[in-house]
Amino acid sequence: MDINGKRILLTGATGGVGILVAQLLVSRGAQLALVGRDETKLETLKNSLEKDGAKLCTIVADLNEAGAPQRVADLAIAQLGGLDVLINNAGILDFIAFETQTPERIDQMIHTNVTALIQLTNAVIPHFLAKKAGHFVFIGSIFGSLGFPHFATYCATKFAVHGFSQALRRELVDNNIGITYVAPRGIKTPMNDPNTLAMWEKSGNQLDAPETVAAIVVKALEQEKHEVYIGQPQTFFAWLNGVAPKMVNMGLKKQPGLARPFLKK
Repeated sequence: MDINGKRILLTGATGGVGILVAQLLVSRGAQLALVGRDETKLETLKNSLEKDGAKLCTIVADLNEAGAPQRVADLAIAQLGGLDVLINNAGILDFIAFETQTPERIDQMIHTNVTALIQLTNAVIPHFLAKKAGHFVFIGSIFGSLGFPHFATYCATKFAVHGFSQALRRELVDNNIGITYVAPRGIKTPMNDPNTLAMWEKSGNQLDAPETVAAIVVKALEQEKHEVYIGQPQTFFAWLNGVAPKMVNMGLKKQPGLARPFLKK
């Protein structure tokens, strides 16, 4: 795909990876609708991108609110004069003992990571079908293929996104609508709090720079890849979990004890 001139809706635009994806897309000539909850951050990002002559708009929205996904889709299509790509990038996570995670936080995570993503995709798809072209990008996680201790709800949401992307790709196979699923491992962004970062360092798990992940996301879109997994040995363990989960159980047996000192109190 040639990104030049493409009209792209990007959620989570003011996050660590989102900002960098926006910058890369603008550098390739894309027109952007940037979505986020913080109006100040969105305007700051818009101002920085407009210096490069980009055509873009901002949409302040909490996608967890009733009707917000449809409103965002309608605004993006109206302000850009149509839409060619939706990048579902918004997401939240917790590194936490599941028994201490509140019902409210569980509900928020499922709605942000899964429900809002599906609803926004559902709001955009009639436009893609009408013009017989379009592309969806879903930012998932290695944890969408590998259940990991102390990330239970987050894993559940990313397994859901992974399954949704696969099912929708197979459903739309004859409609000239592409779907790309990108599964990063840990990323060095504020999404990971200090306790999480300390735990990853103690366990020897490497994190990727957000610049690396953003570049892979944009390249995956350009090449219209189906699925892209980032980082070793995590990618190998995600594959192994699908064919020999008992071996992964053994490999992760010490992880709960290692992580316990870093859990939220």
